[in-house]
Order: sequence, then structure tokens, then C-alpha cells
Amino acid sequence: MHRAEAGHSAGIAEEAGSSRPEGAKRQRKARRAKPNRAERRALLNQKLHAPVVNIDPGGTSVEVIQPAPAPKEEAKTHGSAQARQSGPVEQQSPRPSQGYRSRESDANRRHHHADTRGDGTHRFPSRHRHQAAGSQELYAALDLGTNNCRLLIARPEQRGFRVVDAYSKIVRLGEGVGRNRKLSDDAISRAIEALQVCQQKISERGVQRARLIATEACRAAENGEEFVSRAKKEAGLELEIVSQETEARLAVAGCVSLVDPEADGVLLFDIGGGSSEIVWLDLRNRYGARGYALTRFVRTWTSLPLGVVNLAERHGGVHVTPDVFEAMVDDVSQRLENFPLGNELSRAIERGNVHMLGTSGTVTTLAGVHLGLKRYDRRRVDGAWMEQEDVSAMINQLLNMSYQERVENPCIGEDRADLVLAGCAILEGIRRRWPCQRLRVADRGLREGILMEMMAADKVWSNSNHKRRRTPRKEYNR
Repeated sequence: MHRAEAGHSAGIAEEAGSSRPEGAKRQRKARRAKPNRAERRALLNQKLHAPVVNIDPGGTSVEVIQPAPAPKEEAKTHGSAQARQSGPVEQQSPRPSQGYRSRESDANRRHHHADTRGDGTHRFPSRHRHQAAGSQELYAALDLGTNNCRLLIARPEQRGFRVVDAYSKIVRLGEGVGRNRKLSDDAISRAIEALQVCQQKISERGVQRARLIATEACRAAENGEEFVSRAKKEAGLELEIVSQETEARLAVAGCVSLVDPEADGVLLFDIGGGSSEIVWLDLRNRYGARGYALTRFVRTWTSLPLGVVNLAERHGGVHVTPDVFEAMVDDVSQRLENFPLGNELSRAIERGNVHMLGTSGTVTTLAGVHLGLKRYDRRRVDGAWMEQEDVSAMINQLLNMSYQERVENPCIGEDRADLVLAGCAILEGIRRRWPCQRLRVADRGLREGILMEMMAADKVWSNSNHKRRRTPRKEYNR
């Protein structure tokens, strides 16, 4: 009863405020699918100003902070009545592949060769594209490190990207490289087997854009290029051996969304299997920049030829006494003496508004043990904060564990039990050189950085009416 009266009163007030017939007003509202002047200005501003990327700590999506979508965008996204009235939405067909010839046999389909662009990325043949016309294409990022082989497949969305498939396998490709300067046959076989799984996922998912990188193990090994050729032949994937500088930049691109927005600086480190990258982000003059835009504020960086695999091989990783641990820390500390602008970074840390940001299995393991997880949970670990006292306590706890206790810990396991203390020694060396009060944990890294760079270069977060770049881009630094 009250609803009817309220609606009737609203109708009376509407008639009193206008002399136009009621039917004319309804017709005018029905035609409101076309943006007005203010909305057109908003769309133009959206084209001119790149969005700011913010990766969700949950790890399954990445948010792009940008102006609210105009009604036409909302109509395409939600399928509103206005979109139906304004006619069919124009669809973008996938970009044509370049430089491919069709192959008839299924064997050749499996071992395809990707179209290599000038930036190290690959455009895959159209026969691998299974999405419906007009849908967002899939991107893939593969990181073959000294210890792990990791793959991430994601689809761009209006507010970022969503992971649709992932794969991770410990292959220990760099096992023995420190002593022999060569990749062993067993390590190559393990890596090829993992790469074949990745190739199958890339093919089945219909990935159209990918970047597939190999890092320190292939850089240091004399037969690194030979392995890359074999991977192309046997797994159908063409790997790119990236430089230390590229590896450091990709680590920054993948993790910067976890930077404290109030921080004046960040000491970011990536403890790998064969090398460790350390980057100083100087944010004192960032003027509100955040997310992916923070990659412009790298002040200095270095790459240590020390990782969990080669450090554990040098000092031992199964039975680690306090003396052995201190020897590993000293090894790291000597390498850090030549860090460029190290004293200036120390002064910035003394001012108290610089925090650490760590991406590696070492810091995620410490966070999992610190949180007392019964099984590893990425959603709780990624983005977690640890105080200096917490980090020290966790390192001491792991140091006091026997090898078997480390194997039985659900956040360590057999694959990492002989490597985790070497990683702790690298972290301890960094902490002693630059004692930050807080450490933020990132369960993300090179793969996310690769995806961010590819999607940003393709302008996938621009307005849908904006024509995406199709010409080859200049090469990245390698």
C-alpha cells in the first residue's frame, strides 16, 4: 500500500516539474545507450592515461585501477538492455599469426615453432587458438630456473588478468653446474619432461602470446645453447636465455604491487637456484605512482652468482651446523660488499621507511612455518608481513631442525629440505648488510612480471575502441 502511494506521489511530482508528455520522457531514456559529452571526455581520458596495475594478493587475478567504465563498456560486460538496443557489439578478431606454414600431421602440430617477435615473445599459430571470435587471447609465461620449471597461463580482463592454468615442477636443471660447468644428462631429461607438459598445456589452452625464458643455469652452463636447441626439438618450445638485468627487471614487474604505498623505498630480492637478484627501488619522488608504474623507480641492482642450489652444493645442505650456516652467510656477505650505492642504501634504511620485499621459495617457506600452516596456502602467504624478530626466529627454528624434520614439515617437504637453509643464509646475509624492520613475502615473481610486460605492451587494459599495437616492438634489454 505504501509502495503504491509512493510511486503515485513520484509520478505527480514528475509531471509538476515538466510540461512534456510522460511517453516522451520514457522514449528519451530508452535512447540513452549513446554516451553524452561528459562520458566521451571520460573515455578519451581513459585512452590518454595508462591504468595502474594492482595484483590481488590472492594470486588469481590482477586488478588495473582505472576510471569507471562508461555505459557502453558496462553494456558489453554485463549484457544490459541498453547494449541490446544499441545493436551488436563490435568484436575484435585475434591478430593474424606471422610467418607460419600449415602442417598436416599431429606430430608436427605438437612440435610447432612459435613466431618469435622482436621482444622475445612468441606468437603461436592460429590452429592453436580455440577461443571464440572476439574473446580475449591467452598469454603464457614460462620460467625455467636452476631449480624449478614454472608455467602460468592467463587471460586479460577488463580490470587485469585472471590465471586460467599453472604448472610448477622442481627439475634441478642446474644440479652440478657449479662444479662441471655443464648441464647433466639427468637434469636435461627432467627439464625436457617438464617442458613437454608445459607445451601440452600451452597447446590445449590455445595460447596465442608467450614468453619462455631460461635463467642462470643455462647462462652459466657451457652446453646451455645446446640444451635450448634440444628443448625446441623435443618439447616444441623455443626458450630465451635472458640476462641478469632482464631477470631483475621481470622480478620487479611481478612484485611491485605488494610495495607499501607509504614506503620511501624497497629492497627487493629474488633468491633463485643459481643466482640472487637484489634491487633498490627509490620511491622518495614517486608522486603517487603505484603498481606497475613503480618499475620506473629502480635506483640500482645487482645479481649475485649464488643461489640455493650452488650454495648448498658448496657447503652442504642436508646436515647444516651453525658453523656451516655462518660460512654460507659469510660467502654471501663478501659478495654484497660490491653492491652499487650500498652505503647510500644503508642511509636510506636508517631513516626507517624502507622495507624488504622477498620473492622466492625461501621466504614463502619461512612465512608458511611462521603462520603454522598444516599445508601450504598461497592465499595466506602471498602478501604476508614479517617483522625482523619473526624472520630471525624462523631462521633459528629451521636451523635447529634435523633434515628429517624439515622433510616432514608441510611447508618444506623433501624437495626443499636440503636447500632451504642455503636460502636462509642468503637472506641472512642481506639482512645483516641492510637490516630492514619489515619483510613482505611475495609468492610471485618472473612469470607474473612477464605477463605484466606483455599485456602492458599490447595495451590490453586500454579502452576497447583503442586500436592495439600490431607492429614489432623494440627489443628488451638482455
